Amino acid sequence: MIEINLNKVKKSYGFNNILSEISFEVKTRERVALIGANGCGKTTILKLIAGIESVDDGTISIRKDATIGVLTQLPTYNNERVRDVLYRGIEQQLMLKEKLIAYEEKMSQDIGNLNKIISAYTRLQDEFIRVGGYELDSKIGKTMDIFNINHEMLDRPMINLSGGEKTIVNLASIILSEPDILLLDEPTNYLDIEKIEWLEEFLNQYKGTVLVVSHDRYFLDRVSTKTVLIEREQAEIFNGNYSYFLEENENRIMIEFANYKNQQKQIEAIKATIKKLREWGKIGDNEKFFKRANSMEKRLERMEMSDKPLTKKDIPLDFDLVDRSGKDVIRANSLTIEFNNRVIFDLADFEIRYGERVCIVGPNGSGKTTLIKEIINNSPNIKIGANVTIGYISQELQFENENMTVLEEAKKHFNGIEQHLRASLCKFLFYDDNVFKKIKFLSGGEKIRLKLFCLIQKNYNLLLFDEPTNHIDIDTKEILESSLQKFKGTILFISHDRYFINKLASKIASIENNKIITYLGNYDDYREHKSKLFTKGF
Repeated sequence: MIEINLNKVKKSYGFNNILSEISFEVKTRERVALIGANGCGKTTILKLIAGIESVDDGTISIRKDATIGVLTQLPTYNNERVRDVLYRGIEQQLMLKEKLIAYEEKMSQDIGNLNKIISAYTRLQDEFIRVGGYELDSKIGKTMDIFNINHEMLDRPMINLSGGEKTIVNLASIILSEPDILLLDEPTNYLDIEKIEWLEEFLNQYKGTVLVVSHDRYFLDRVSTKTVLIEREQAEIFNGNYSYFLEENENRIMIEFANYKNQQKQIEAIKATIKKLREWGKIGDNEKFFKRANSMEKRLERMEMSDKPLTKKDIPLDFDLVDRSGKDVIRANSLTIEFNNRVIFDLADFEIRYGERVCIVGPNGSGKTTLIKEIINNSPNIKIGANVTIGYISQELQFENENMTVLEEAKKHFNGIEQHLRASLCKFLFYDDNVFKKIKFLSGGEKIRLKLFCLIQKNYNLLLFDEPTNHIDIDTKEILESSLQKFKGTILFISHDRYFINKLASKIASIENNKIITYLGNYDDYREHKSKLFTKGF
């Protein structure tokens, strides 16, 4: 059954055309991934389906009586408390529960109308059973446990929560309501790996239909059954997950490029023939040659031209190490850290050697960022090796003065004339007038590229990253991966992006019970090792 159908949908904002005749359908129980560069219209499509915005042209059809749950990236709230948002989708069940309790009280108070009360109570009870009311308390408790929402938090105003907390409450609310159609915009933002993996299992077992926008490629591989690429204001359908899309899209691009080259050869041949016919017409003063040339020119004008296939831009980044560090880069023995009377690390041991690429993993609040900050602040608990120079990119991607332009910030770190600087910035996709854009107006992807540019100029031999892939699109992630894979020094990073971890990590540092346990290999190796340990325990 078709749950959602988009037919030649168009959408513009002013003179900026976002979607042009977008068409695709989503069937019952399909889990569809919407992918594409930032700004291509993915979030707009979700808003159009949800009815938050309206189409300029075309139609969107939703199955009759289908309920829709929407997770937005930046939800806004007025006076709602956490409980108001959390219980938003289960108001019917809660209202029925209150009525049942009221009838139970009446049974003991109004004996004269007992039969009438029991009859009404039975009807309500049947409805309560139908909507899963008796499982409601268990479901609420389980969901609150999974997302670490305690009872004290229920009375907090939503407006006072962090962005991550708002996302978690909104996601928990949608999961509780179990709509027929789930529209999820970046659902893994702010979630740690444990919660992401729980969400993957939930969506894989979900009886409804899911349409998701995400830059988390590992998540998309585990969840999606169909992929819709939004590119050039059009939709292209791939009947598989993200890895299937990568392979199939590469094949399609090769075929399209071959067809494009053949057409270009054909066009050049026709143009050459037209030129010769006109030359012959002039030489022989023969009108027939001109008529044939005009006929071929009209044929060329009627020809449906193929667009040149889009190919990803590769940035040739080189991290030149002036001086490498010693073999021992970082060492912590019996590291103990407490914060607000809470133990973060208790006699933890940790070491990194030159050339290793270590990813720190652990639940939110376990101390990942604390460990990075201890290293940066040159804590006496942590020994930094000989000749170690540290470059750092924080989670917030902050700059000293965000009113400065890209060019002005880059000048602070670049030794050379402006002509060479502009050429270097081009490698980071800052072209022409883009270099005059103020930092405060840059996207997440642009900010990470600018931070990378600044790091490369300093020739650091130890790079520290705290969630470097947050809020950047897939293309920018691939640029980051490619450049860091070429780096010859040492890398220590925090990430919940398992695809990124697999590409980069040679070792995993897992924070467990206030200790730091290391595992050789990438995330999949770590997951397999943990699975074996879990199996041995039973």
